[in-house]
Amino acid sequence: MASSDPNKLMAKADKLTKLSLTRWSADWKSATQLYEQAAIGYRVAKNHEKAKIAFEKASKGQEMLSSPWDAAKHMESAAALAKELGNWTEVADFYKRASELYMVCGRPQPASDALAKGARALEDAVPDEAIQLYTDACSILEEDDKEQMAFDLYRAATCIYIKLEKYTDAATFLLRWGLAADKCSATNSQCKAYLSAIIVYLYAHDFKQAEKCYNDCSQIDVFLRNDHGRCASKLLSAYSEGDIEEIKRLGQSSIISNLDHVIIRLARKLPTGEVSALKTEAAEEHEEPLDENDLT
Repeated sequence: MASSDPNKLMAKADKLTKLSLTRWSADWKSATQLYEQAAIGYRVAKNHEKAKIAFEKASKGQEMLSSPWDAAKHMESAAALAKELGNWTEVADFYKRASELYMVCGRPQPASDALAKGARALEDAVPDEAIQLYTDACSILEEDDKEQMAFDLYRAATCIYIKLEKYTDAATFLLRWGLAADKCSATNSQCKAYLSAIIVYLYAHDFKQAEKCYNDCSQIDVFLRNDHGRCASKLLSAYSEGDIEEIKRLGQSSIISNLDHVIIRLARKLPTGEVSALKTEAAEEHEEPLDENDLT
């Protein structure tokens, strides 16, 4: 009867993959089966480190056998174990490799999913890396014209940017979400994303950028004629007029209450800075210029 001791299985598998005077070619088929058995044995025994190594080797074996799908699956198993061990660098590397292997199979959806799993695992420990993985996962789906499948990923990346207080990056990602929604005719999501971006700029007390963002988004008819577009217009008008009570009232409105929770929280804290200066600037801009030729 074959041994079920994972250590012995690993040793036997390693021996089958090493060339020697008596073995001129590696027996990857037999070795891979042994690595897979060892990986399961280690995982059952909760020996995460050795299970991770065994799944890595099983993944390599499936690659050698020209089976990238199985190789990707094993790499994901190794990544999950790396997460249990708190080895964040390996978590990122393994999920990226799994994604690459899925792409070799011509399967963009699982390739994107693998990156998203990695991002979720890294959100608290390495948020910047998580954002990069979310971004790459979105790009895969965008290139496959599957933008609608990426909505949760745009949302997750935006939340991390806001948590890190990278408000300009958050707004930029929201605008990217809006563009993706436009491509798949998801009008409601598109308008929500644009209004959310404007709210983020206002929260960062960047009125000029919020105004520019509104002007750009208003070039799109569905936003201009939508309740979200009207809400954005009212918000900016309230800022221009220095009307703090109106800003607060709009922050409690039903339109904003139906946005994502992280955006609602920001909107409910508006205004975050001094708005009376904006009223003064607006008044100065509307003053008639002096006509030097009119001496009356």
